[in-house]
Amino acid sequence: MISKSAHVDPSAKIADNVTVHAFAYIDADVEIGEGCEIMPYASVIRGTRMGRNNKVYQGAVVGADPQDFRWKGERTFCYIGDNNVIREQVIINRGITSEGGTRIGDKCFIMAETHIGHDSVIAGRSVLGNGVKIAGSVTIDECSILSNAVIVNEGVNVGEWVFIKGGTRVSNNVPPFVIMAHNPIVYYGVNAVLMAKKKNFTESEIDDAAKAYRHIYQTQTSLFNALKRIEADIEPGRIRESIVKFLNDNNLRIAGVPYYDEE
Repeated sequence: MISKSAHVDPSAKIADNVTVHAFAYIDADVEIGEGCEIMPYASVIRGTRMGRNNKVYQGAVVGADPQDFRWKGERTFCYIGDNNVIREQVIINRGITSEGGTRIGDKCFIMAETHIGHDSVIAGRSVLGNGVKIAGSVTIDECSILSNAVIVNEGVNVGEWVFIKGGTRVSNNVPPFVIMAHNPIVYYGVNAVLMAKKKNFTESEIDDAAKAYRHIYQTQTSLFNALKRIEADIEPGRIRESIVKFLNDNNLRIAGVPYYDEE
């Protein structure tokens, strides 16, 4: 159902069973998949490619122009997956170049007044609390939760199964499976309760994560040495591989510890 009071550009591609409520705005060069619902006063801006069964609430702007001086009006994109909830007053910016773009995975819950900057990637099954602010070119891996009013600086990578407590400012990369809190940001333990509750991890795997982060955060050694200890002390498996890969991919730069090239 498309309300006669909504503005839908004739060039927009709207699939079957899409509901567009009164006073919603659908721009040109937009694609919206089956089963989506666009609530009153929500806007879907050009360059947006939206999958199936998403719900966009009042006042949200999906695919807004990027807030970056490097963008000079080029055709750029915002990709939304399936089964996402985008609550009131959320703003999601498009990318700044024709390659890449801003990407939201599947089954994310994005709460009111959150802002997601250009070229950021939010993987599936993540939760962003009220008023979360994510700068440009940020990556947040699967099943991570950012509580209310978390701020993530530009270019930061957040690993999988991370929980960041409310009001924390994140200025460096956050490795997988951890809880982070406070300002300045500090390690608060392994995200064991959620990992066990969702039954995605065994007790042994959760113990491996705790052991790895004892080497990183509680031994007062460099990350270079901590990485060597993790590789020697923990049996190969998905926990160890995920942590080691994250450290190496991010040049041993993570939140809550200083950076050293060597001991």
